Amino acid sequence: MSSGGLELPPGDSGHEGGPADAPGGVPGAVAAGAAVSLAPPAAGEVRAGAELDWSADAWSEVRTRAQRAGRAYIWLNLIEQRLRSVVGAVLRPVYEPVHGGDDWVVAAAGPAGQEWVQRAVAVREVSRRKGYLLDPADDNVLSFLTLPQLRELMVQHWPCFEPYFDDRREIELALDELEVTRNVVSRNRALSRAVLEQAERASARLLEVLGAGSGSPSADRLPIDAVEDLVGDRYADVISVHPDRVRLQRQLPAEDLFGGARRLDAIGIGLNLLVQNFSGRRLVRLSEAGCRVRLLFLNPASSAVKRRERELGLRKGELSRSVEMNILHVRRVRAGLTDPSRFDIHVFDETPRFTAYLVEGQSPGIAVVQSYLRRARGMEAPVLVLRGGGRGVPKDADHGLFQTYREEFESVWEDSRPVS
Repeated sequence: MSSGGLELPPGDSGHEGGPADAPGGVPGAVAAGAAVSLAPPAAGEVRAGAELDWSADAWSEVRTRAQRAGRAYIWLNLIEQRLRSVVGAVLRPVYEPVHGGDDWVVAAAGPAGQEWVQRAVAVREVSRRKGYLLDPADDNVLSFLTLPQLRELMVQHWPCFEPYFDDRREIELALDELEVTRNVVSRNRALSRAVLEQAERASARLLEVLGAGSGSPSADRLPIDAVEDLVGDRYADVISVHPDRVRLQRQLPAEDLFGGARRLDAIGIGLNLLVQNFSGRRLVRLSEAGCRVRLLFLNPASSAVKRRERELGLRKGELSRSVEMNILHVRRVRAGLTDPSRFDIHVFDETPRFTAYLVEGQSPGIAVVQSYLRRARGMEAPVLVLRGGGRGVPKDADHGLFQTYREEFESVWEDSRPVS
């Protein structure tokens, strides 16, 4: 049933053509509104009429195509707008004083680009006559240049861009990777997941090189992109989900998660993500740079540790010794600080319900959260990554999970005991 109250054809073979004896039926008639099949007829198959129905598999395929193409298009749109801005900012002051108006773009293109720049001028004129220019800011030739043409302008005039960008080769390689995706999306062909992921990585890298990044290493690893801005409200502040911690660390290594922190709060049984993946020296430098650290471990002598050992099938005392070693490690880190008061270690005796790393810095806060499962170690449990305060937060911030886990941390911290 569609939103307009009309029932769609069920997609069975009976809709290929209505039987002649059906009420109102016409031999060879086809259900109205049906779509064309993606698959060609089988070899040697001869049919009198076209098959217009889509099977469930065909609908699934086109939906996947549309989702991938839509995400890729947003990235390509971002890159094109950013490159257009950069080209205009660098070349306009060079050519506009001499040639004026929009003629500066024609002059910058030179004889080599005469054909495509004239085509852009013609398209602009047609858009003017037909009323396609909805924003006066787009009424210029530069807005009608495509990504390859903008790239050509940059390459032709690289000495003008060189003072602003270190590596021309890196920019060209990223644009080469995007060209495959641009070609596929513009012709509405199938885009594989691997090519889409390659395009997203190239786009993020290119935006960083072109100066559109935040400048914070921890933020660059999880950039807020246009896709998140468009659909983020549907998922509160959850920005990614991983089936286990191994897959999380492929996308978000510990260095990128903790490296730029100005405030780090962590709660869990043994906090292995921090202790075993972020070196003690690095933790010392982080704290000496002004990071406020609060670590909450499960008390290794509590009955909750013994219950957890039984759940995981561990030998008696195995988990408690592991937690003790982690606590000793962070105590040594704290002992080496010039100001140990900014590095607090506590233990709690409650049943552990989750592990969470709440990291805040110059960029929006990031939280990595895992629930404890009865038969799965922390490395094997699903992971949520949450976006904290700042830009990109859902409009209805009350529904964000970051603040929920922040409040839970503060509640347990108040009831915990410090480690001397």
